[in-house]
Amino acid sequence: MRRIRAAAAGAVTISLLTAATACGGGSSSGGSDSSPKTLTYWASNQGASIEIDKKVLAPELAKFEKQTGIKVKLEVVPWTDLLNRILTATTSGQGPDVLNIGNSWSASLQATGALLPWDAKNFAKIGGKDRFVESVLGSTGAEGKDPAAIPLYSMSYALYYNKKMFADAGISKPPATWDELVADGKKLSKDGKWGLGAEGSNPSENIHHAFVFAKQHGADFFTADGKADFTSDGVVSAVKQYVDLMAKDKIIAPGNAEYAQNQSVSDFAKGKNAMLLWQSAVANLKSQGMDEDAYGIAPVPVQSGAPGSGTNVNSMVAGINVAVFKNSKNLDGATKFVKFLTSDAEQKILNQAYTTIPPIKAAQTDTAFTSPSNAVIKDTLAKSAASLPQVADESQFETAVGTAIKGLFADAAAGRAVTTASVKAALEKAQQQMPKK
Repeated sequence: MRRIRAAAAGAVTISLLTAATACGGGSSSGGSDSSPKTLTYWASNQGASIEIDKKVLAPELAKFEKQTGIKVKLEVVPWTDLLNRILTATTSGQGPDVLNIGNSWSASLQATGALLPWDAKNFAKIGGKDRFVESVLGSTGAEGKDPAAIPLYSMSYALYYNKKMFADAGISKPPATWDELVADGKKLSKDGKWGLGAEGSNPSENIHHAFVFAKQHGADFFTADGKADFTSDGVVSAVKQYVDLMAKDKIIAPGNAEYAQNQSVSDFAKGKNAMLLWQSAVANLKSQGMDEDAYGIAPVPVQSGAPGSGTNVNSMVAGINVAVFKNSKNLDGATKFVKFLTSDAEQKILNQAYTTIPPIKAAQTDTAFTSPSNAVIKDTLAKSAASLPQVADESQFETAVGTAIKGLFADAAAGRAVTTASVKAALEKAQQQMPKK
């Protein structure tokens, strides 16, 4: 999934409910038009801007209306707002008929009971479960339960690097380990340019990278029985290593501590940063005028060796799922819309537009998805990516830990020491915000 800011704890969620009318995005009947000829749809911001998403989606929604007679009222919601909006809707009942969610939220939102379960009967309505790549179904809800959402776009992280900046610095190949990345980053951080971009004020980006670093340190944020475990030596070392890219290694600009959605992509496209860690960035970079020949794409670095399973995990299993609110007044139309979005033809169109990978087997074979960038992403998803925890408290985890890391980046930017003790204290505070078991 991409870029979020969420309600972390019960008190925060409750405070949001006072704004339910403003945030619900729909009518008092749950956000959906009661007419069987109308649907409301919250799409996540996948492109470089909301306007680009509207341009991508508008002709497809018109196509659906022509085929079915059902008009879709579209709202593209920024990732900084999406989870808050969804949490409000699940509690107030004022949500859309159909919505996009980050795949890592599936189990959390499933636990609210607000989303339509995709049992065998519902899967049959959209062509069957066996159409989907098996690995992507692992991020659709808690194990042993019917999925709460359907895979729509698949992604993984990759390392994007500026070829000219590398050549000018005498660097002949992209880094394969973090030590190499730091060494290269120091050579590249000069004359107002920086080695690597980051979005320190983006809790979602923070948690995605912290998760990968934790895996590489042999650590998890949750125990086998689902309890939060944010202060183990491995997790603390992982978070510190990530923040130290700014605090100690000084290859990330201090101003990046205040960066939110897409700002690091913009800096990379403008040549301000030589490297970028991002999910499926090709379309985003193209929209900002960066030619594909100007950069290379490589796997995200590991501690040592090459990307693979176990401690050489180098990406989360990223992606966007589509879900249906169970209280929709138009469940039949909503199901038809999900079938349309996940059809072979639409999967090719939408995933090509967003330079993501179709989670549909038949659509993946299209020549549009055999480019070098897609090869890196597909290989990562197949060999070295791991799913974020599919636990009921996952959204609270993302918010609590992602926000803790935001504070650590702020410390680094202000010149305050980021130590093992200060990292552990921040993670301890984040763990205290988690629901009590």
